[in-house]
Amino acid sequence: MNAHWQGIGFTSQRTRERLIQRLRAMGIRDERVLTAMLNVPRHTFVDEALASRAYEDTALPIGHNQTISQPYIVARMTEALLAGRPLRRVLEVGSGSGYQTAILAALVDEVYSVERIEPLLRLARRRLQDLGYRNFRFKLSDGGSGWPEHGPYDGILVTAAAAELPEALCGQLALQARLVIPVGSGQQQLQMITHSEDGYQRAVLETVNFVPLVRDEH
Repeated sequence: MNAHWQGIGFTSQRTRERLIQRLRAMGIRDERVLTAMLNVPRHTFVDEALASRAYEDTALPIGHNQTISQPYIVARMTEALLAGRPLRRVLEVGSGSGYQTAILAALVDEVYSVERIEPLLRLARRRLQDLGYRNFRFKLSDGGSGWPEHGPYDGILVTAAAAELPEALCGQLALQARLVIPVGSGQQQLQMITHSEDGYQRAVLETVNFVPLVRDEH
């Protein structure tokens, strides 16, 4: 890994370790997630002018009225998705900067990610390739319909808020798989939907604030 990925100053290993300490203090316990958060260079997923803020626990703009989620939320959603069973194939709805995609790619066998904004998708793909990841595929799509050709998935993670739970995504969950998604058009709740033999069980994890999940008109 070259010096650009390793970081210096505000993006140094010590700065990253302080972020991990904050995540632990906020309740993140999964060591796999914490290790991925430590190793994936968040500063390479934001504009160079914002690199000095990359390891603050805050969302940052990435253009096109989109944001890179705050590290705590990335860790919280990933931890909820991973809990309980090993994951081989995961769908991400909303690639954005590619940061959450990289965290998932470090933890599961296959990541399928959909993004509706083509410049973001192209940049995210290049970033992951530059970091050496090969276990991902991107698709240009609004994501509301998922990516059924590669389902069912062991987990689905949505990085934008749906006004209501998308049935199409629930239908692409394997048995015992989980969907982690922010839901709500006003106050948003981070929800975890588990597909069991008895149907779909819903749990509310916490209150969140995401950009809305936009459906393209065709």
